[in-house]
Amino acid sequence: MSQPPQTAATAPTTPAPTPASLAASGRRVLEIERQALAAVGERIGEEFASACALVMAGRGRVVATGMGKSGHIARKIAATLASTGTPAFFVHPGEAGHGDLGMITDADVVLAISYSGESDEILMLLPALRRQGNTVIAMTGRPQSTLAREADVHLDVSVPAEACPLHLAPTSSTTATLALGDALAVALLEARGFTADDFARSHPAGSLGRRLLLHIDDVMHGGDALPRVDAGASVAEALVEMSRKRLGMTAVVDDGGRLLGLFTDGDLRRALDQGVDVRQTPIAEVMTRNPRTVRAGQMATEAAHLMEQHRINGLLVVDADGRAVGALNIHDLLRARVV
Repeated sequence: MSQPPQTAATAPTTPAPTPASLAASGRRVLEIERQALAAVGERIGEEFASACALVMAGRGRVVATGMGKSGHIARKIAATLASTGTPAFFVHPGEAGHGDLGMITDADVVLAISYSGESDEILMLLPALRRQGNTVIAMTGRPQSTLAREADVHLDVSVPAEACPLHLAPTSSTTATLALGDALAVALLEARGFTADDFARSHPAGSLGRRLLLHIDDVMHGGDALPRVDAGASVAEALVEMSRKRLGMTAVVDDGGRLLGLFTDGDLRRALDQGVDVRQTPIAEVMTRNPRTVRAGQMATEAAHLMEQHRINGLLVVDADGRAVGALNIHDLLRARVV
């Protein structure tokens, strides 16, 4: 006798998730993906080294391509390669078959990503890439797949299981592929001797780029904006200069522009405590001699380090002959986002 169909009232209900069950689910996913990464890591060997060698020997760029989730991973790998010294970009395989293939030159190395190794859009490109003479590196989860067999080098990204309990959504496999792409980028970075300065040059708008590329000359107040007075000026004249230039300090220089001393808001307070006549007293009598300075051409981070080390808010900039050429304070470094 057939069972009556279940209704909303009789169908079994899924227990409501609890904080503990949700946390357990998250830990299970991370454990499955950890095992996937370990499995891929154990397979890094000659094929990985060959892939690195092919990229380094290439005269062009790395062109990463992939469909669906693999496409998202390929795009990220291309971005990582490009920012770490290996020129790279992403091409959508579907668009490549409709004209974007012209973006790929015969000098480029193609990194084709497909977990099944049977993505039609990628396989359709292989004959054209072969005719053009491109080297192909494949990342798949099936070493016997068409793409794996046709590639010059195959990197196996197969994983024991997907983290998705339905075994449908790419999870562990995409994580493993992304991690292997990172491994490839970093291995190439080290092989090329890529430095932090090189990284900064490709990230000029980032915080690292600002710290490593910005020079003192880029943030200091120079020329007419530099507050300075002669040694014979009075304290009152120095105050007028400080007020006009709004840096809370002024350089004291000789006739040749060489730095003799520094007068700051702090020096002013001490002078007033001593009852100094600001109109009659020469600035040379109350200035700070041999003040902390930085050389023109140094990195802005060096000025920030000096200010932090000596707990001061401003610095004068001098050239190789000891002439005052600029001034900067902590607010200039903050505006430039060096600190």
